[in-house]
Amino acid sequence: MPVPAAALKTKRPVPLDLPYVPVEKRPLPPGRPRDWYVTHNRRLKAMRLAIALLDLGVYLPSQARNEKIRSTARLIGVHPPSDTTCHMVRALMRCSR
Repeated sequence: MPVPAAALKTKRPVPLDLPYVPVEKRPLPPGRPRDWYVTHNRRLKAMRLAIALLDLGVYLPSQARNEKIRSTARLIGVHPPSDTTCHMVRALMRCSR
């Protein structure tokens, strides 16, 4: 199956075979309500954890218990997630199918 030309034009190469490395952080836009920042950071953390779990071979949300998600967070150097973030990780894994 051919790959669209737009998919080949990336700004920087994406190393798929390297271990997890955090992306370069940029400042968030100013002037938003505090809840927006909390939700934004929670989503970013949930995405990082979902990707790490997939890399570890956890493909189903039922396999991603809170303990497994928290141990993965320790493994990649992220603060332990709350129950809400763990729920969000499972939701992301569910939607990706």
